[in-house]
Amino acid sequence: MRKPLIAGNWKMNGTRANAGALARAIHDGAPFADVEVAVLPPFVHLPDVVAICEGGDVRVGAQNVADQASGAYTGEVSAAMLAEFGCRYALVGHSERRTHYGESDELVAKRFAAALAGGLVPILCVGETLAEREAGETESVIARQLAAVVEVAGDDAFADAVVAYEPVWAIGTGHTATPEQAQAVHAFVRQRVAQLDADHGERLRILYGGSMKAANAAALVAMEDVDGGLIGGASLVPDDFLSICRTAG
Repeated sequence: MRKPLIAGNWKMNGTRANAGALARAIHDGAPFADVEVAVLPPFVHLPDVVAICEGGDVRVGAQNVADQASGAYTGEVSAAMLAEFGCRYALVGHSERRTHYGESDELVAKRFAAALAGGLVPILCVGETLAEREAGETESVIARQLAAVVEVAGDDAFADAVVAYEPVWAIGTGHTATPEQAQAVHAFVRQRVAQLDADHGERLRILYGGSMKAANAAALVAMEDVDGGLIGGASLVPDDFLSICRTAG
């Protein structure tokens, strides 16, 4: 039985005071029945958020992680540094990183492997653009993104990882994949991982990351292969985020 995961990606939002208040509201909303909850604040807010959530039900993760363990990589933050500050998760390959900062499949795969090596659980984002979906390339795009990770991290890459399906056309646009569309892609991801290892495929948690909200969460998480959500805008509104967490549980 896969325990659902709801992870809130705060992106580049919030003052120190805002981040603290948001973390406190989510922390105080616990306990969460039968669901794991995580928040992913900006790097600068991690120490405060970890301190607020320490000892409670809410896990903390980072929105990115360096592809190297240490060295002359100005502006990067290593997995070991994040783990030392109490992070459990690290997001890799978010569509905004791929699109705005030109992160290739190869770089994303290296970040994924570095997260694993540094003791973090990577949340790998995969997904297609609207043009790719309309061209019937959804599965080939996602297969390519998964294969890049396997090439770098090996056949056991997904033994202790999470995948988040982000239909790029549904992020910040107000559009959402139907539950059936999400299920089809999630099932494809699970099948690809199961080809490497059946047990890993069965245990892999696959999150939906395309504008999940309180209003549509129930229908999405009801799908067989949707194991929670990577939440963007709704994660900045405590009542909405907590509602999604309770629905998933």
